[in-house]
Amino acid sequence: MKADTNASGVAVAATADPRDTTRADIRLVRSLLIGIFLFMATAALYFGRAFFMPVMLAFLLTLTLTPIVRFLRKRGIPEVVSATLLVLLSTFIFASAGYLLSGPVIDLMNNTSSIGQQLTERLAQFKRPLAKVMDLSHQLEALTETSQEPGVQKVAVAPSGILSTAASNLLEAGTSITIVFVLSLFLLASGTLFYEKIIQSFASLSQKKRALRVVYDVEREISHYLLTVAVINAGLGTVIGLGLWALGLPNPLVWGAAAALLNFLPYVGALMTIMLVAVIALISFDTISYALLAPGFVLLCDIVEGQFVTPMVVGRRLEINAVAIFIAIAFWSWLWGFVGALMAVPLLVVVKVFCDHFEGLSHVGNFLAQHASVIDEETAEEAGNASA
Repeated sequence: MKADTNASGVAVAATADPRDTTRADIRLVRSLLIGIFLFMATAALYFGRAFFMPVMLAFLLTLTLTPIVRFLRKRGIPEVVSATLLVLLSTFIFASAGYLLSGPVIDLMNNTSSIGQQLTERLAQFKRPLAKVMDLSHQLEALTETSQEPGVQKVAVAPSGILSTAASNLLEAGTSITIVFVLSLFLLASGTLFYEKIIQSFASLSQKKRALRVVYDVEREISHYLLTVAVINAGLGTVIGLGLWALGLPNPLVWGAAAALLNFLPYVGALMTIMLVAVIALISFDTISYALLAPGFVLLCDIVEGQFVTPMVVGRRLEINAVAIFIAIAFWSWLWGFVGALMAVPLLVVVKVFCDHFEGLSHVGNFLAQHASVIDEETAEEAGNASA
């Protein structure tokens, strides 16, 4: 509302500007359309995960291997040759790791009940204060069972179709892995085809140069980050595996591989690795004091990697704040399970790098960053002083 004055000086209320109303309606419609689009995109990713998940993994693998392809191309090796060799090498590494780890992992899965029983026996001395509560619960359970009618029999329904379900899951996993490696091969071998298509979609030369510069910067930063983090995680898994082998922990190769894989989940992955190693160490070693050396060593390695190695090699600019990491892990694990959780942080870094290169999305990139910009810190300080 605007207030005008007439000739006698009396204030007269003016009608609202229709252009402001139109702008407000446009903003409302735009917000509704964005919300509908995000809802439909989430539903499509959830119900189409059998298609989108291997495609997303293929793009992440392509971005990880792109710096190596570019390096070999500068040495005179064509993209087709280097891409084929890299994909074959990646396939061999994954197949070899799966073959070497399959036996120990299957043994661990088959012995989960005995592992739980042994862990309970080892921790019995810590459960003495709760012994009375446990005895009471067992008595209540016995009373519940005896209160049933004598003619009623318990019926245990055995799960049906276990073999068919396992075969179906194995076939689905094999299909997804094949799609990942084949699509990665084509993406790596395509070279600059996608960049040429991007350039052709712009009219002026200045727009073409700007688009090409943004695309190259985004690809270079994401590729460098993914390759560096993959190498760091592989090194971390190797160090942890060798250290646990030196301590005498059974199956150190499994725990080294688990540490490397779970380290793609910041905070959560390290905690899971420490807990798993602690459980196996408690049932494997005679004394609890010696058993605590294994999880302590894993904790030390995670601290060195998280606080020194990764910030020094990757840099602080691509660090994501912890709240955004936990939200992303929760969202993608709900959407695609464990594989989605592993892809959560790399995808979050991809989103942050894209947002940092576009002015309209810079506020999103600043929200995802671990450290606020100087302007935002000054604004927050002024707001705090004003509220005080």
